[in-house]
Amino acid sequence: MEMENCSLLSDFFLLGISSNPDMKGVLFLVFLIVYIIILLSNVGMIILIRMDSQLHTPMYFFLSNLAFSDLSYSTAVGPKMLLDLLAENNPISFVARFLQFLLVCIFIDIECMLLAVMAFDRYKAISNPLMYAVDMSSRVCYQFLTGIYLLGTIDGLIHTSLTFSLCFCGSTYINQFFCDFPAVLLLSCSDTQVNELVLFTLFGFIELSTISGVLISYCYIISSVLKISSAGGRSKAFSTCASHLTAVGIFQGTILFMYFRPSSAYSLDQDKMTSVFYLLIIPMINPLIYSLRNKDVKEALVRLRNKMWF
Repeated sequence: MEMENCSLLSDFFLLGISSNPDMKGVLFLVFLIVYIIILLSNVGMIILIRMDSQLHTPMYFFLSNLAFSDLSYSTAVGPKMLLDLLAENNPISFVARFLQFLLVCIFIDIECMLLAVMAFDRYKAISNPLMYAVDMSSRVCYQFLTGIYLLGTIDGLIHTSLTFSLCFCGSTYINQFFCDFPAVLLLSCSDTQVNELVLFTLFGFIELSTISGVLISYCYIISSVLKISSAGGRSKAFSTCASHLTAVGIFQGTILFMYFRPSSAYSLDQDKMTSVFYLLIIPMINPLIYSLRNKDVKEALVRLRNKMWF
């Protein structure tokens, strides 16, 4: 009977970010503005890097892929979230749940690994600038990118397959605004220990590896920068890395808080706010961090503006 009920549950319902009907209109306007900024800023960053030949370097190659990653996982969640704020019932089909869960898993993994590779790129550029073009050639960059997308896709498929092979025979209401791992597992009447173990093993390995890679790269970067004789050179080197360190700290800190804290500390209502931050706010502020603190991007924007005016 349990398996029979399990097979009958095709549609689930998302409870959304707020159950207060008076707040839904305000939240819709706020998150609509946020999502429009995400679209314009990340698509704009990708187009700018593609159009300006002076930005055809490894650092901006990875930055354009970071913008694509931000755009992808926020788009997997944002439009559905906005529609649900306008509707009374928020059903989500099996296919939509599967795709949403899969895309968020894949692109969160990709972003973690991209941030680590970007730190390695800065290390190569600062520690040995004469060999930088050889060490980070187009071939090497594409090899890094292929490995990142391959690992992210494999990890996402493993988590998604394991999660959607569980039996759901109880409530159909997901206490989130998207199909998040903890909220979905709470609804399952199957044993979820394997899912939790795989999450902490695979995703934990990716987190540990990428954070370690960033820390090691920046230890070498700091050592190399301190050897620069001129104060202007040291200031320029630190300025180049500041935006990346800011993005790493915000993103990784949020992910660690979300998925790697004791189970006794979990609160689904608190998780909604944390999810909003890493799924919508970070993709909105990343392009601002990299543009406002980056001289090359500012100059590229001026060149593009002058071209359009001319």
